[in-house]
Parts: sequence; C-alpha cells; structure tokens
Amino acid sequence: MVHIESIEKHAKYWVNAEVLVFNSYLWWRMPTFKILNGSLGNSTQYDVVSNHHGYNMVIKVLSKWLHDHVNHTRTQLYFMSMTATHHSGTEWGMKDDQNCLNETDPITKDRFWESESDLKLMRILQLSLNKLKEKGVNVQVVNITHLTQYRKDAHPSIHRLYNYPLTTTQLANPSSYADCTHWCLPGVPDVWNELLLAYILGKHK
Repeated sequence: MVHIESIEKHAKYWVNAEVLVFNSYLWWRMPTFKILNGSLGNSTQYDVVSNHHGYNMVIKVLSKWLHDHVNHTRTQLYFMSMTATHHSGTEWGMKDDQNCLNETDPITKDRFWESESDLKLMRILQLSLNKLKEKGVNVQVVNITHLTQYRKDAHPSIHRLYNYPLTTTQLANPSSYADCTHWCLPGVPDVWNELLLAYILGKHK
C-alpha cells in the first residue's frame, strides 16, 4: 500500500541538502499495489493499480517535488538503478532452477542479462528523468544494473542472522530461504559507493 502524497513528511528535510541519492526497485516487483486516496488513518480508500502504473505515479510525484523544491544549481541529484536477484539458476547454466545458494563465482556468460530485471520500470524512470532534465533539473542515473547481473556469488544466501527460527522444512531445503535479494559487505555495495563517490567528486572538477 502506497500513500502517494506522503513525500512532504520526509522531503521537507531534504530541501537544503548538497547531495540527494534516490533508489527504488524491489518493492515494485509485486504485480499490484494499493494507492491510498485518503489519509493514512483511512486506509479503505484506495485504488488497485499495476506495479508499473504505481511506479510511474510515484516517480512523477518525486519529479514534481524535485522541480518545485530543490535548488537546481546547488544540489546534486542521483538515482541508483535496479539490482539483480539471481533466483533462476538456469539462466547462468545450472541444470535446475536453483537460486544463489552455494554460488561462489561470478557469472562468466557473455552479455548476461537476468530476465527478472524489469526493463519497463527502468524505462519509466528514465523517461520521467528526461522530462525533468528538459525543465532544468538534472538527476544523474548511476547505472549499477549490469554490474550486479554477474555477481550471483555476492548475496548473503544462508549466511545471515535470521530474526525468527527456521522451520524444519526450511532447514531441510536451504534453497527455500536463501537470501538472493540483499548483498554482502564488503563487496558489491562498496563498488556502488565508489561509483557514486566518483560521480560526486567529478562534479567538482
């Protein structure tokens, strides 16, 4: 459920920032969303929309806020692109459709592209940012998508602390609870930060 008009609650603290970095992806992989029409206190007033439609609505709200409230000559704006999830082992040559469990090497397949990465969401974002740039607000996309496609070895998998006891069924089938969504440190997220820092420092040259 998305309260699409709630950006002001937190965004009021962003107005004088020197650097703003946005990202949003995995939550939008759900097929549908409830978009609240009323207040948070009345969650019965909502429309059900597709993930692409909901994402487009939210990006438009963000774009309008950036245009209306940010000092375009002072604040550096960045948007980190989507990351991979590595749920489908057949895509990198496995005989079955296992996830990233026990993967210790990157994918070496040439020009690999994970099918679960939603290109339509990327196009929605880029189109909105292009329109924003025409109005004088430049949001630089830091494209980490293809970089993460190859790193099936960089997820926590089963090597993480769980907040709840695992069931007997889960313990018997580790692939059912292997975490292929988040990323390990040190590693890939460090590279994301290094790329972002290069963008930021490059602005001052």
